[in-house]
Amino acid sequence: MSASARSVALVIALAGLALVLAACGGEQAAGPTPGASGAGTPPAGAPLVTFVELGSDNCIPCREMRPVMDAITRSYAPDVLVVFYDVYEQGDMAEKYGVRVIPTQVFLDESGREFYRHEGFLPREAIEELLAERGITKAGT
Repeated sequence: MSASARSVALVIALAGLALVLAACGGEQAAGPTPGASGAGTPPAGAPLVTFVELGSDNCIPCREMRPVMDAITRSYAPDVLVVFYDVYEQGDMAEKYGVRVIPTQVFLDESGREFYRHEGFLPREAIEELLAERGITKAGT
């Protein structure tokens, strides 16, 4: 394969990856997080849940998740830690969490093990229901 053919193949592969990440899907997926160890004891004062949002500032459903993330932070800190990764700036996180579409939300327990995953926009009410199922209530209640 010539150098120009390899270059074209690389460009096509990268464009395909960009399209997959930019798809902004809405289907729910479940399963273990690729690359997540989940081993060890959580440090004292560690959050009960870590809500990992994987998206981009250039994706409309991802931008719509911003106020949801802010509301969860205000209402559930310190029991819930909200973390955002822009998959275009931190591609290693997209790979670590096995992102297929954005936005993707991954919820980790206090040991770092994934217990829930959603693809697409996830309303605040759905997150609050998920947290209530785990016995986590709003701060101050």
